[in-house]
Amino acid sequence: MRSDNVTKGPERAPNRSLFYALGYTPEELEKPLIGVVSAYSEIVPGHMDLDKLAEAVKAGVRMAGGTPILIPAIGVCDGIAMGHIGMKYSLASRELICDSVETMFMAHQLDGLVLVPNCDKIVPGMVMAAVRMDVPAVVCSGGPMLAGTFGTEEVSLSKMFEAVGSYKAGMITEEQLEDCTCNCCPSCGSCSGMYTANSMNCLCEAIGIALPGNGTIPAVYSKRLQLGKQAGMAIMEMVNKGVTARRIINERSIRNALTCDMALGCSTNTVLHLLAIANEAGCPIDLKLFNEISAKTPNLCHLAPAGPTHMPDLYAAGGIPAVQAELAKKGLLDLEVPTVTGKTLGENIKGAVNKNSNAIRPIENPYSETGGLQILWGNIAPDGCVVKRSAVAPEMQVHSGPARVFNSEEEAIDAIYNGRIVPGDVVVIRYEGPKGGPGMREMLNPTSALAGMKLDTTVALITDGRFSGASRGAAIGHVSPEAASGGPIGLIEEGDTIEINIPAASINLAVSEEELARRKAAYAAPEPNIKTGWLARYARQVTSANLGAVLR
Repeated sequence: MRSDNVTKGPERAPNRSLFYALGYTPEELEKPLIGVVSAYSEIVPGHMDLDKLAEAVKAGVRMAGGTPILIPAIGVCDGIAMGHIGMKYSLASRELICDSVETMFMAHQLDGLVLVPNCDKIVPGMVMAAVRMDVPAVVCSGGPMLAGTFGTEEVSLSKMFEAVGSYKAGMITEEQLEDCTCNCCPSCGSCSGMYTANSMNCLCEAIGIALPGNGTIPAVYSKRLQLGKQAGMAIMEMVNKGVTARRIINERSIRNALTCDMALGCSTNTVLHLLAIANEAGCPIDLKLFNEISAKTPNLCHLAPAGPTHMPDLYAAGGIPAVQAELAKKGLLDLEVPTVTGKTLGENIKGAVNKNSNAIRPIENPYSETGGLQILWGNIAPDGCVVKRSAVAPEMQVHSGPARVFNSEEEAIDAIYNGRIVPGDVVVIRYEGPKGGPGMREMLNPTSALAGMKLDTTVALITDGRFSGASRGAAIGHVSPEAASGGPIGLIEEGDTIEINIPAASINLAVSEEELARRKAAYAAPEPNIKTGWLARYARQVTSANLGAVLR
C-alpha cells in the first residue's frame, strides 16, 4: 500500500510520531489511509453542508475498514464572484484545486480519495487530479439546492439575474426584485437549475466516477448523507481491488458522459471541463466529437434555464439512471463500462424507469432529435465556439445582425442596462478569454439582462469568454482563438454583419478575406489586464478554450 511509505518500518518512526501527534492510533495506521477532500466553507451555499457530508463519508470509510483523513480544498462561489474582478479567479481556481489535491495526496502518501465538492470548478478540478495521478477515487458531491419561488412561479438563480434586467427595464418593481432576492435560493446546495455545478455532478455519475444519485439527490435530503456513507464504503472496495480512476474514466466512459451531456442539456462549461478531464486522463478529445455525439443524441431534458423544471424534479423522475435508461433504448450508451459501484453501467441502471415525462422526455418524444450543445465554426471562430442550443429560442437558431462591439463585460452591461442594445443586434464581448480576461469570466450578467428585458429572442451575444449554465438565449461562447491571442473576434468592427446558423454549426463575419487581412495587419494587441500575481502567471500559461483552457 502507498501509505506504507509513511507508516511502516523503523525508518518511518518519525513519520508515525507525527500521526500520533494527530491522535491516530497504531491500529488506525495499519489500515488504508483515505483522503476525504472537502471543499466545505462558509462562503459557498453549495459547500456549507459539506462538513456534515464529509463526516458521513468518513463513517463509511471506517465501516469498511479504512482510516479517513479530512483534507481541505478551496472553492469559488460563481454567483458571488459574478460581475466583477472576482470572476477572473473562478476558472483559474480549477487548476489550483487540481494541483492542491495532487500535492496533498502525494505528499502524505494516501491510499485513496473520496472527493467532496459541489460547485462549478471544484468538481472538475478534483476529478482532474484523480485521473492525473490515476489513484482510487470516488466523487460524492453536496447535492442540488431546492427550487425557490417568485410570486407563484418556481425559480432558481437564473431568474434572480434576469430579474435585475427586468427591474432595469421597468418591468418589475423594487419590491418584486427584493421578493425574488429573498426567495429564489431557499437552501444549501448547488443552485437548482442545470447550471455548471449540477451539470458536472450529473456527468460524474454518467462517467462512472460517482455513485448513482450523486447528481440529483437534493442537498437537504437524508439520502445525501446515506450516499456519503456508501461512497466511503465504495472507495474501500476500490482500494482493496486496486481499481484506479483511469479504469473508470477513459475514452469509452467519456463518450457516455458526452451522450448524457447532450440528453440533459448541460452547461456549455462542460465542454471546457470534459476536455480538461480527458486531457489529464491521457485520452484527449476533439471538439468535433461533441457535434458527432450531439447529432445522434436526442435532448430529453429542459431544466432551468432552458425550461421550468429544476433538479428536485429530475431526482423525483428517476435521476440520471432514468435518463440513461432512455438512452439505452436506442443503444446510445456503452453499458459494459465499469463504475465505482463495482458494477457495470448496465447493471447500475437495470430496473431504472422514467417516472415523470415532464422532467425527462421519453426518447420517442424528445425536445429535439439532437443534443443540447452545439459547436460552431467559421471565420470568427476557426477553432470553434459553443452554444447551449437547447436554451436558444427557435427564432434565434438562425440570426444575422449588426455587431455591437465591446472590449469588456463592463462596457457591454452598461450599454444593455442603458437601453443602447436593440432587437436584431449581435453583442460582441472580447478580451475576456482565458488569456485576455484573464480567467475567461462568465457573462451571466449580460445574458440575464437581455433575457430580463425580453431581448433574448431578438439579440445574440458572442464572446471569447464563457457563460454560466444559468445563461439562456443565443449566447455563444469560448470563441477560439480568443482576441488576446490574435483571434478574428478581435478584428470585428462596430456595425459589421454577423451571420449565425446554429443548425448548420456556423458563425461568420460578412467581411471579405482581403478586408480581414488588412485589419489583421493593422491590429495591435492591448496591454494585459492583469500584470501581477497568480492571474498574470495563469495568463502566460493557459491554453485556448478549444483545448480546455488547461495550463501548459
